[in-house]
Amino acid sequence: MSKNDVTRRGVLKTGAIAGAGVALPTIFTASSAAAYVNEPTGGTVTLGFNVPQTGPYADEGADELRAYELAVEHLNGGGDGGMLNTFSSKALQGNGIMGKKVQFVTGDTQTKSDAARASAKSMIEKDGAIMITGGSSSGVAVAVQGLCQEAGVIFMAGLTHSNDTTGKDKKANGFRHFFNAYMSGAALAPVLAARYGKDRKAYHLTADYTWGWTQEESIKAATEALGWETINAVKTPLAATDFSSYIAPVLNSGADVLILNHYGGNMVNSLTNAVQFGLREKMVNGKQFEIVVPLYSRLMAKGAGANVKGILGSTNWHWSLQDEGSKAFVKSFGTKYGFPPSQAAHTCYCQAVLYADAVQRAGSFNPCAVEEALTGGDSSLPGISSAANKGFLFDGLGNGQTLYRGADHQCFKDVLVVRGKENPTSEFDLLEVVEVTPAAQVWYEPDHPMFAGGELGTCNPGA
Repeated sequence: MSKNDVTRRGVLKTGAIAGAGVALPTIFTASSAAAYVNEPTGGTVTLGFNVPQTGPYADEGADELRAYELAVEHLNGGGDGGMLNTFSSKALQGNGIMGKKVQFVTGDTQTKSDAARASAKSMIEKDGAIMITGGSSSGVAVAVQGLCQEAGVIFMAGLTHSNDTTGKDKKANGFRHFFNAYMSGAALAPVLAARYGKDRKAYHLTADYTWGWTQEESIKAATEALGWETINAVKTPLAATDFSSYIAPVLNSGADVLILNHYGGNMVNSLTNAVQFGLREKMVNGKQFEIVVPLYSRLMAKGAGANVKGILGSTNWHWSLQDEGSKAFVKSFGTKYGFPPSQAAHTCYCQAVLYADAVQRAGSFNPCAVEEALTGGDSSLPGISSAANKGFLFDGLGNGQTLYRGADHQCFKDVLVVRGKENPTSEFDLLEVVEVTPAAQVWYEPDHPMFAGGELGTCNPGA
């Protein structure tokens, strides 16, 4: 298909005639179809991979970059095709995106919002990136998402778990495949109550930024609804490496559960400090003291070593899943890199593929066309009765049936509750899935109080 063919084809977008009260289709014409930032004019298209290559989340960033490189290889027809073979949409043919070879540039977010914005801005303005993706911090995600909205390019968020990313800070040009803090609470709390009882007293240590705040809020709400009491909640700096001074007060607080709303290197260090203080051996209120890590990852488990044994948490995906998509991805990633992928790698690979597929189905790189293809459908997840249950429904990417919801650009899918293995068989076999929580249990309405306060707005093509 030639560029002119694509332009003439147009893309349908719903618009409203003022005063008419009815929505009619607005068609991107030949002249307006070209009016967007960094329209690819040659035989290649450039994507921008913005990941933490330094800082507390650098391990996640390294795995994200591996996944993006694998996705580009598959999109361009290399390797074994990975999840392109299992993806329910068959638009992608392994010949790039709309026949254009995919190339990429990279940036280092440093897990700092200002650095991440500067990196993304450079990739857009100097390198011609038409889409930005990546990151392992919600503070970074919110900052870069805002920049991409202003610049008129698509942002496919990487690992971002704060409710705010698709809540009060949601943007029409931004999209999240990863689950969020509310979903972690909804999936994890019933398991905690069943295993540890409903008469528990919790002490929270919380990373002091948008993710930590909403993770704490979500877990507190979900556990308190089942009978738990929150004794205290203390914020900790993201840059902290020694949490001893924060762990010590827990000992005499009367709490019998420590909830670590930490991620990456923060979680590794705080959990290590907690174990060093002997918390796991303590009996409090006649109960065994427990530690909970609401957001888990294999990379964190590896860093924390034996300290994770028996500790419960939640995760977006795990390499041990046996669906066809997961097996295909684990095989491709393992063949290329020699070890299984993390959940960060998985969500980033999915985001690259989902963007490419949306462009292919839309027949255009125009951000407004991509938005319509990615979330503008009328498909719905089965078993959920809600007017908001509509968007792009897909399968075959490792999480079962998944809905990219149109109302807020959040994916809804099954959530995993996991536990640190007591007897791991390798350095990668550290977590076991104890429950697959169905999407219906973690569903919420777009106007839920934890997600209120922002408007999605309209897509910006940047011209």
